[in-house]
Amino acid sequence: MINGIDMKRIPQHIAIIMDGNGRWAVEKGKERSFGHQAGVETVRRITSECVRLGVKYLTLYTFSTENWNRPATEVQALMGLVLSSLEDEIFMKNNVRFQVIGDLKRLPQEVQDKLQETMAHTAKNDAMTMVVALSYSSRWEITEACRQIALEVAGKVKNGEQVDIENLITEDVLSKHMNTSFMPDPDLLIRTGGELRISNYLLWQIAYSELYFCDTYWPDFSEEDLQRAILSFQKRQRRFGKTEQQVEENK
Repeated sequence: MINGIDMKRIPQHIAIIMDGNGRWAVEKGKERSFGHQAGVETVRRITSECVRLGVKYLTLYTFSTENWNRPATEVQALMGLVLSSLEDEIFMKNNVRFQVIGDLKRLPQEVQDKLQETMAHTAKNDAMTMVVALSYSSRWEITEACRQIALEVAGKVKNGEQVDIENLITEDVLSKHMNTSFMPDPDLLIRTGGELRISNYLLWQIAYSELYFCDTYWPDFSEEDLQRAILSFQKRQRRFGKTEQQVEENK
């Protein structure tokens, strides 16, 4: 354990952009799929460490809607990796509940079936919830939320019901229609691999998240790297628009 971590101030929700798998493999003279396989091992280690530290939600950016544009062979390998990784007993061993967000209709049927099976199998686990963002992008999610609201309103108008125009679209209404409505917003967003961007990930939800970027490729991201990110988080003052004095007075 890295010195200085306050176990009473562990972020309850950590979101991670697991970047660098392909570059890690290429630098080793391997196929990109080799890097994705190594990345699964890192997921296992980081999941166990998050449970040990007391994190309650871990959200992992696994496959974006933009990733569908990658070579077909890589996409196929990634889908196969999703299937094989869901066989892992890490969920039951660590008492972890599994959830998934994203445009799941685009996934192969066997992947959809396995996702549903894993969610049902782990539904009663309560040490931590691991959320996999699969075929996901934030712009898709926000657009889909607006579409669902519009469909609900259209249904009410068709049935002759009264529509409250003033409160038709509020932050609370939008949040309730997001894929992530079942969990709190991330306290900490980590991106590995050296890139300094968000890449269409949880844009609505990270409005007040602390951001942490590191150069380490995801396959090399260790438990100590996670602890460093948490320590960085704990050294920051989260004001949420308030002054430093107000924050101190409310402690």
